[in-house]
Amino acid sequence: MAREAADVLAERTDVQAPATRRRGRGALSNACGRFEPEARVTYEDGWDLEEDLAPFRTTVRTDAARTIITRNDSPDISFDRSINPYRGCEHGCIYCYARPSHCYLGHSAGLDFETQLYAKPNTAALLEKELGASGYVPATMALGTNTDPYQPIEREHKITRSVLEVLERTGHPVGIVTKSALVLRDIDILQRMAERGLAKVALSVTTLDRHLARRMEPRASTPTRRLDAIRQLSEAGIPTAVMVAPVIPSLNDHEIEAILSAAKTAGAQQAGYVMLRLPLELKELFREWLATEVPDRAKRVLHLLQSMHGGKDYVAEFGTRGRGRGAYADQVAQRFRLALKRLGLNERRIPLRTDLFVPPVLEGVQMRLF
Repeated sequence: MAREAADVLAERTDVQAPATRRRGRGALSNACGRFEPEARVTYEDGWDLEEDLAPFRTTVRTDAARTIITRNDSPDISFDRSINPYRGCEHGCIYCYARPSHCYLGHSAGLDFETQLYAKPNTAALLEKELGASGYVPATMALGTNTDPYQPIEREHKITRSVLEVLERTGHPVGIVTKSALVLRDIDILQRMAERGLAKVALSVTTLDRHLARRMEPRASTPTRRLDAIRQLSEAGIPTAVMVAPVIPSLNDHEIEAILSAAKTAGAQQAGYVMLRLPLELKELFREWLATEVPDRAKRVLHLLQSMHGGKDYVAEFGTRGRGRGAYADQVAQRFRLALKRLGLNERRIPLRTDLFVPPVLEGVQMRLF
């Protein structure tokens, strides 16, 4: 184990990994996180020796979580509780605001985030325990708030499905956000829950350009498959929404109306958007990606982004962190509102029911009388 840890650390540098090693990945480098006591950098020592390093491969470890429901009291978030079955995300979206959270685990926010993953196999058991706790009051449970609950490793681990099974059994409402068509695998559970007013699903569609999507979010479902997922979910009677998230200035902002129109045609009833957020290590990772993938627009993207945050790349201020402020931010907001009105999106709220909740009966615990 010590040797394995040493090998991983040796790969964490701020120098771009060769394209052959990171094929199918989003980040270009793997710099150490902000909590690491030391950092390693690659430099030319004059020997001109080629290193034969293997490609980055996905590794899944077990996260022995002790609690599973995460609470928040953020005034600009529409939910107060969520579940994340996985840490890290194989989708590899270069803009993902969750990347810096991997540094708490001693990993890099770069390539580690999308290759060194953690699964929580005891999620369903923990969820039952927490739902059955005395005094628990139901409200919509959010899935997909940090990392995607339907990322590729869910095919094997099926933790998200086990969560839905618990929520269906207890009559607990759930809201899902994902970039994966894998959500269709669970259409049976979601349809039954939706019939009782207990489920809704949002698909995040960042762009309709398949080639741009491949570079920005390499292992997520293609835009076409996400729109098809909206269609199939809608046809099954499951309330659906589209999230234009994130809106990246001068890169995908021109697609807002087209994405909303395509989603409406597919059956979406609601829509939302979030501006690009670049907290902590993500700033440099995204700058590096811009300089490599879209060098002709890099300066323009950053200029517009900074115009929304008082000259900075990002300001983590409630109320404006996901919208920004200033002329450009106002223009995007107005365009979004006009498109919603024209398309008839967000005409009515889709509240989920909480009155059907029946707490699970835990082993060794007396059933509730009322």
